Amino acid sequence: MRSASEGRRGRVGSGLWVSLLLAILGFLVIYPILMLLLGALTDTNPVVDGISLRHLSVTNFLTVLANPNVAEALANTLIACGGGTLIAVAVGLLFSWIVVRTNTPFKGFIAAASILPLFAPPLVAGVAWAILGSPKTGLINTMFKWVGLDWRVDFYSMWGLVFVFGIYYAPYVYMFTSSALRNMDPSLEEAAEISGASAFATLFSVTFPLIMPAIVSGMLLSFIVMLGIYGIPAVLGAPANLAVLTTYIFKLTNWSPPLYNTAAAVAIILMVVTGLLVFLQHTVLSGRSYTTVAGKAFRPRSLDLGRWRWFTFGLGIVYLLVVVVLPLFALIVAAFRKFMFIRDVSSLFDARQYSLMHFQSIFDNPLTMRSIYNAVEVGLITAMVGGALAFAIGYTIHRTQVVGRRWIDVISTLPVAIPGLVVGVAYLWAWIGIPAGLYGTIWILALAFIARFMPDTVKALSTSFLQIHRELEEAAWVCGKGVLGTIRTIVLPLARPGVIASMTLLFVLAIRELGSSLFLYTSNTMVMSVLLLDYYEGGNLGKTAAFSLVQTVLLGVLIGGANWLSRGAAQGSVARTG
Repeated sequence: MRSASEGRRGRVGSGLWVSLLLAILGFLVIYPILMLLLGALTDTNPVVDGISLRHLSVTNFLTVLANPNVAEALANTLIACGGGTLIAVAVGLLFSWIVVRTNTPFKGFIAAASILPLFAPPLVAGVAWAILGSPKTGLINTMFKWVGLDWRVDFYSMWGLVFVFGIYYAPYVYMFTSSALRNMDPSLEEAAEISGASAFATLFSVTFPLIMPAIVSGMLLSFIVMLGIYGIPAVLGAPANLAVLTTYIFKLTNWSPPLYNTAAAVAIILMVVTGLLVFLQHTVLSGRSYTTVAGKAFRPRSLDLGRWRWFTFGLGIVYLLVVVVLPLFALIVAAFRKFMFIRDVSSLFDARQYSLMHFQSIFDNPLTMRSIYNAVEVGLITAMVGGALAFAIGYTIHRTQVVGRRWIDVISTLPVAIPGLVVGVAYLWAWIGIPAGLYGTIWILALAFIARFMPDTVKALSTSFLQIHRELEEAAWVCGKGVLGTIRTIVLPLARPGVIASMTLLFVLAIRELGSSLFLYTSNTMVMSVLLLDYYEGGNLGKTAAFSLVQTVLLGVLIGGANWLSRGAAQGSVARTG
């Protein structure tokens, strides 16, 4: 009888736990999406009229679909993201092949350079390339003039958008394809070469076709991420009147009066397009063939490039220069230079033209310190609350057999199909019409970020959970530990490196997030990414560059500190298990 009663209590406890998680996820994800859909189906202003069920219709969708401006924004979006994806695939695939399958020297250095762009906030990248590629004051055009070349570049254009998208989102393709190349049995390529195929013929007839699922997955992920980016199109597209869906949605809410309903309809369309692409990506992944992995152990084959290995090493150096060194140089020049007009190269290196005036100016602005404080506060709340929630979700999905965990998995994964800008619009509709609600507080930003990045956090934690053998938990249960005691003494200590890494990821993503913040901040809750955009739109490149450097240095310190903590936690876990 005692065991039966304990079983009933366990089932009741499990049901309450699943209900609690589903209620939290419904509050964070489902409720804002439903309110966004309601906003797209009504004609009421949430600020003036609150939330209303009157006049439900699909008029807003019909109006949006018939609007030539929306069609133009959609076309620009597809061209920019499509072109950027092609460059990302070419660059990512090239470097994954160089790192995994060739004898190129210093491959570890090239591998590190290949993922560095992931740490650059999109808005900072856009600002840096605006300084480099402005048609009038761009540093690249100044260099062309100095060496006597009659060339000019203009990054305020579609090709500028495509180029910057491509080079900064190539790491997504690199991560997918490098893993696939490491797991592929080299005997398949050796068989092709024995049949008379050259090394490069084998590359295109055997190697790349066999990792095609990974290539397609990386390509789709890059395209999906580009669809939701606001910062780069806002900086490089606005001067040329190139509107994409993200910038068009924000423009709708800035008109007088704001067109919240139309913005909601466009946001729903963007979310549906993104969702279809995410579904396509999962379909590709689920249909992936693993027959390239043999039962015997093998080492990825290294192709001897001879003297060409220094050429491939040079490609890695060029990529590092393009995505890191040149943009950083541009930000430093613009941040310390008094005026951006550069007559010639000698003027560029004239020390009298440089000062700390832009840094003094931004720190004289009380909004600067407030935005830094707010960003750190929001980041800490997001990391702590979001990390705890992701731990609870990940443990429930991967370490229990409770009924309902599949629904928890599905709902917690939904935000992967919702661009950050759409999350901001959804939370705007969810809370702006409710008196004394969350709107205008730090908490609405934190909750939006937690919902926005929940799939990334749960995924980051999943590996840690899967690495812990169930025998350790079973041993704790035999010793009389309950579920909470087992988590506290066994699971959490062993998963600590993954927990710290996931919370750090949340903290960094929250500090650099712009899309969600645009619709949710007030003058009292201004964060760094929004203030940086304000500086840029104010027309002062010096202040913009100076604040970009402040944000970049802050992120670098945080990432470095997090790596140190993660290494310490990992060593502690090894010592305990030893």
